[in-house]
Amino acid sequence: MTIKLSVEPRAKVLSSNSESGSHIVGVVYGPKFTATKVQVDKKEFEKLFKQVGESTVVELHGLEDPVEVLIKEVVFSPLKGAVVHVDFYALEMGKEITTHIPLHFINESPAVKEGAVIDKVLHEVVVTCTPDLLPAHIDVDLALLSTVGAKIHISDLFFPKGVVCKHDAHEAVVVAEAGRIEVTKADSVTVDSGESTAEED
Repeated sequence: MTIKLSVEPRAKVLSSNSESGSHIVGVVYGPKFTATKVQVDKKEFEKLFKQVGESTVVELHGLEDPVEVLIKEVVFSPLKGAVVHVDFYALEMGKEITTHIPLHFINESPAVKEGAVIDKVLHEVVVTCTPDLLPAHIDVDLALLSTVGAKIHISDLFFPKGVVCKHDAHEAVVVAEAGRIEVTKADSVTVDSGESTAEED
């Protein structure tokens, strides 16, 4: 399913929109696309960004022709935390791109019942593929962590045909580490130095 987003050339948008905070300013650019300043409805963009992030192809409407892009960079206000600027990277369909894909951790690890703590070493991976093959995410099945000390490596992940992971196959993605043992007062041994249990000669 194609994700669509409406934008407007910034020169055609009334400045009062920016001042009232109803729009987010941005720019569309790419290897074969002339950089174009745009504005997008704030609520519409924020809703879309929560759903797709930076790893889904979005089709922009409102310019001369529809443009397929990736959300390349999002700038947030240091005071309010709201989005204030966005970069859209115009894609060349059929040409490979290299980008980050988020990892989705699914199921539960049996090792947790043995006291293991799940350490997620990676939260995203770098892949190369054509835009039409770009996956929204890659699943990591925690059920593979059956014992304490078990690891899931890049080689254990499934990447769709045509999607090449740029990481080393032996790189750890997630580890079932031994949990920290807490010693309680009931478990501790108290030695009374003032008394001796052995008889002196």
